[in-house]
Amino acid sequence: MSLSGLIVITLFTFVFLLVKRAPLWIWFVVTLLVTFIYQSGLYQLPGNTVVAIENYWNNFGIVDIALWLPALIFGALSTPLIRKRIFTGPVFTLISSILPKISETEQEALDAGTTGWDAELFSGKPDWDKLRSVPKMKLTEEEQAFLDGPTNELCAMLKDWEIRQGLNDIPEHIWNFIREKGFFGMLISKQHGGLGFSAQAQSLIVGKVSACSPDVGVCVMVPNSLGPGELIEKFGTEQQKRQYLESLATGNDVPCFALTGPTSGSDAATMRDIGIVCCQQYNGIETLGIRISWEKRYISLGPKATLLGLAFRAFDPDHLLGDNEDLGITCALIPANHEGVEIGRRHQPAGCAFPNGPNWGEDVFIPIDWVIGGKERVGQGWRMLMSCLAVGRAISLPASSASATKQLLRVTTAYARIRKQFGIPIGHMQGIEEPLARMAEAAYITEAARAVTASMVVAGDKPAVISALLKYQSTEWMRKSVNDAMDIHGGRAICDGPKNYLIGAYSALPVSITVEGANILTRTLIVFAQGALRSHPFLYDEIKAVENPDRKQGLKQFDKVLMNHLGFISSNMAGALLHNLTGGCFASAPKDIAGTKGWYKQLARNCKNFALIADMTVGLLGGGLKVQQQITGRLADALSELYLISCMLKRYEDDGAPECDRKVLDHAITNALYRFQVAIKGVIQNFPVKSVRPLLSLLIFPFGARANPATDVKGRKIARSVLIPGELRDNLTRHLYRSLSRSHPVGLLDLTMKMSIEVEQLEKKLDRAVRKGTVRRFHGNDWLKEAVEKQVLSEKEADQLREYDQLVSEAISVDHFDAEEIKRQIPSTDVSILKQPMTSKVA
Repeated sequence: MSLSGLIVITLFTFVFLLVKRAPLWIWFVVTLLVTFIYQSGLYQLPGNTVVAIENYWNNFGIVDIALWLPALIFGALSTPLIRKRIFTGPVFTLISSILPKISETEQEALDAGTTGWDAELFSGKPDWDKLRSVPKMKLTEEEQAFLDGPTNELCAMLKDWEIRQGLNDIPEHIWNFIREKGFFGMLISKQHGGLGFSAQAQSLIVGKVSACSPDVGVCVMVPNSLGPGELIEKFGTEQQKRQYLESLATGNDVPCFALTGPTSGSDAATMRDIGIVCCQQYNGIETLGIRISWEKRYISLGPKATLLGLAFRAFDPDHLLGDNEDLGITCALIPANHEGVEIGRRHQPAGCAFPNGPNWGEDVFIPIDWVIGGKERVGQGWRMLMSCLAVGRAISLPASSASATKQLLRVTTAYARIRKQFGIPIGHMQGIEEPLARMAEAAYITEAARAVTASMVVAGDKPAVISALLKYQSTEWMRKSVNDAMDIHGGRAICDGPKNYLIGAYSALPVSITVEGANILTRTLIVFAQGALRSHPFLYDEIKAVENPDRKQGLKQFDKVLMNHLGFISSNMAGALLHNLTGGCFASAPKDIAGTKGWYKQLARNCKNFALIADMTVGLLGGGLKVQQQITGRLADALSELYLISCMLKRYEDDGAPECDRKVLDHAITNALYRFQVAIKGVIQNFPVKSVRPLLSLLIFPFGARANPATDVKGRKIARSVLIPGELRDNLTRHLYRSLSRSHPVGLLDLTMKMSIEVEQLEKKLDRAVRKGTVRRFHGNDWLKEAVEKQVLSEKEADQLREYDQLVSEAISVDHFDAEEIKRQIPSTDVSILKQPMTSKVA
């Protein structure tokens, strides 16, 4: 064998060992063997082993000792006692001295929820069985009946314009219907008087209602999301459950949860709302309780609430509860009519009509029993909130966002089909086809992610990282779809009135972007920054080992985890290079049941790339990761694309691989992989440690960044397909309320679109006659009558077109009002009746 042959075999062996994460003792044996074969010349004398060995020992020198160093190093590192002394021990000491301490609120956020598919993506080697084991979307008979019955009834009652502009409030008959049918109690168990619906059912119900009226959607959403009902169900005392849950489920009590204040939003550690543990007379009895002062704002349902959930920071200066003075964030239940509680006037969030406003109180005394969970739960509020948010954030806003993107696609495709410019439907113009294809992509992605994530929750997951990712991504896709729909509709979109079916979503969009963690913060500080700690296979265990007060046990744990972590890094480097050199040909994929094996391979390949660059980022930036928010934002984008691709593949398989959906799936995944590449490339180009950039580029883009977005031709095919009523359009807009009533703006569009297909050939016949000058299509001339007289059309055909023209005229018309009719009373800004800032006593 030649020397080059030995080198090639050695390289392949090393790559194999790296990819398979071989233990150190195997590396020791292999390097020992390779070194001996090379230095003895055995590869040149395969038949003369004894002679080769004799020659080697006779000529052994200092240079030979140096060549044995790699084998000796692997030998030393494979021995735990030596390894701890020369390597992991010093590293353990160094990290202990420089690692910033995780704050209490950060720790509780990290401990909340569970990891699932996000951990598989961070691992770089996803287990496809775990994805496929997520149950298919399924409702019980009772849930389906509620969706088809009361939910549709509610949707039929909703008049968005009346709610948004006529009343600027939710009509009382809507509140009553919501109460009577149990919408407030979907989350609450049947045992406590609620409906006990699954997360999937809640998601579909909230989505269907939100698509008809975002304001009423919020009123259904809030009681079934983060708030008193969920907190009491999970953490409340038995007395609190008996006292409140049935009342909340039936709507006799309307809940709100007051968390955000003027100076504290996502940064709960800066909360200035305080409660002092004390004893005080209450109802004539000396009572242990808490005296609270607070100021909150942006509280949804606040002005309508009868039961206030309140978050504040508890202090125990007299040590009535124990040795600690700062007890931490605490959650309590306070009736809105309790003495000292002030419910403020209403905010007007982006012109929306759902109740939202401030509340405050100064030195308000509550018995200790009003703390959610009782005295034992004082100081555990943030942990409780994060636990609930891990689930709630995965349901409500993704549901409303998915339904909005689907509704926007449905109305916009109908409008683009019936609205003509230059003699053709505007949907056939390439400038319109591009946003239409993007809207179809958005509808497919958001519904796939909504359904799969809700199924994860049904299966028992509490996906903290995924819920943050999904809230951010789904609302951003909704933003794109709203803007595309507005652009395509043009003047039809901006003229508000009863006929306008877009302004409601347009107005509510900023609220969705902002609540439950503003997207700009969620993207840069939560998805990757916390996700890396929560979902990384080794990082969190390393931190826990370093923070272990038992240094000996901590070092033992750290040694084990660090060596696994180093093997993980090496494996990802080798695997990334291998898969990127071969285009993912050797990447893993599950059994091909839907013709999607190629996409699975590309997903696996890019999971390896993500795992590599995520690990390098965390390892090299360490505690500085928090301030590198442009880097973490791009990594959040990359992780998001991997998750969304996973959901799309799961949806396609669960739906039975419908042929009509395939072009949308391919289009969406192609674009997702391109966006992933853009995000990763941005990380590499701006990586703070400049010396690492060439290495990352070599490993991830050995031939350059070669992914491209989907072609215009494929986008046009999708746009043309959704302009025709049929299976694809219905699949992309499923789970929406559908009306075929001519008096309903969306129903009118669907009726008109359907008829446009029926009269398409008649229109073409008439258009040809108009172009030839045979028929004059002007105001003041009955061109259809003229077409009959000149035998261009039959009487029956003219009647069909006359009916269609009337439908089109109604569908594209806009509202107009008398000036006095649309004047609105300006709310009072008299400073004497406005809430004044709290005094320094509260702060």
